[in-house]
Amino acid sequence: LLLSLQRQRGEEPDPQKVRTALLKTALPCNLPENDQRPRCLVGEVNIAGAFTDLTGETMSESEELSTVEASGCGCDGTPETSPQLALSAEVTSAVDPTEAQPAVAASSTETAVAPAQPAEVSVTASEPQSTQAPVTATSISTSSVSTSNHQISAMSNTTANAITPSQPVQASGGDIIYVIGTLGYDFGTEARRDSFKQLMPPYEIEGTQVPANPYDARQMVDYLEANLSEAKSLIWTLNMELTPIYALEPSGSFARDVYAAFQELLSGEVQAEDSEEYIERVSIPGRLTGRTVKLFSGQVVPVVEPVSPRGIYGWKVNTLVSSALEAVRGQQAEADDEQMRKSLSSFLNRVYYDLRNLGQTSQDRALNFAATNAFQAAQTFSEAVAAGMELDSIVVQRSPFCRMDSDCWDVQLKFFDPESNRRAKKVFRFTIDVSDLIPVTLGEVRSWSSPY
Repeated sequence: LLLSLQRQRGEEPDPQKVRTALLKTALPCNLPENDQRPRCLVGEVNIAGAFTDLTGETMSESEELSTVEASGCGCDGTPETSPQLALSAEVTSAVDPTEAQPAVAASSTETAVAPAQPAEVSVTASEPQSTQAPVTATSISTSSVSTSNHQISAMSNTTANAITPSQPVQASGGDIIYVIGTLGYDFGTEARRDSFKQLMPPYEIEGTQVPANPYDARQMVDYLEANLSEAKSLIWTLNMELTPIYALEPSGSFARDVYAAFQELLSGEVQAEDSEEYIERVSIPGRLTGRTVKLFSGQVVPVVEPVSPRGIYGWKVNTLVSSALEAVRGQQAEADDEQMRKSLSSFLNRVYYDLRNLGQTSQDRALNFAATNAFQAAQTFSEAVAAGMELDSIVVQRSPFCRMDSDCWDVQLKFFDPESNRRAKKVFRFTIDVSDLIPVTLGEVRSWSSPY
């Protein structure tokens, strides 16, 4: 349209000049501070500014506004009428308006939009009196334009009938995840697998060297410890019940640190189950990229981008249980170690197997963080654990009040006595803010007894 405007003004169409005008007059990007995805490059298109830069004039909105009606799907042959969208801009020339000049106008009644075409512009022009007379006074208006995947930004000279989206283009926290699972890796293709087999050194077992096996996690841990840069060539996965649910793809300045954390977590997962360094679960915060990756098995999983090692934890179960027992002994000297260990293990299994989720919604992120934080800080419910009580339920509800620009949820952990149903249940409640990449606990843990 801007090139047509140049021609109608008697100028030679210059795409480079139009490009320069669009870049020069672009409006600044308006993205949330915590959004690190490059959704906006130079800025937002400013049609009014580009028009002024090219012509030295301003766009008039008071005369001959033509409306454009969005057509329906055309499924039954009868287009549906939707709210009118005013996208027209009248361009007036510097010539005396009293002179009779041919006009070019777009009529909404004469414009037909085929359902199969995303956009179509129909212009009806009156025949000029002389074939040599240049067109000097025109009225340009846009016709039916379908914007299926693009949001229309409000311009500085927006009229009263501008478009208001039904929801924000970028929902706050909509792409954040905080998920619990086990760490794994994949090769994607046979060639990538064979390249690792070729580069990995032979493995020695009881004095006997055997060929390298890329599927052996112990051999892979040793190889990555000496060649951390090779970690980027793997497809790291987060698994739930041996099923990959996410592909982890670190990027940015701290990508190497994240890969080092992955290598350390994988090293803990291959330890013996009775080892103090054994890691049973990991928690991963990150952002959904909107991309997918195909694994060696053919399964397609979404890609998650961990932005830094911050918030990546490994559940060293044996160490955590021992620490929790020490905390309980500090308050309950006569506590039964075996019973407490059983109660803590039951708590862990209940959270992982019964309350498992993908960690995408606010409720799921609050639940996963509550499980991680509560297990690591068992002293908060040491009284219930020392008495042999076990987890009954975890309820997540939106907090009735919250600080500004936060997403707060109340998490209630209810414990019961498996040996006596007449005993009151113990309830622990704390508030979690999940608006950031890493959830945080607000306030103190509160507790009370409940008959049900």
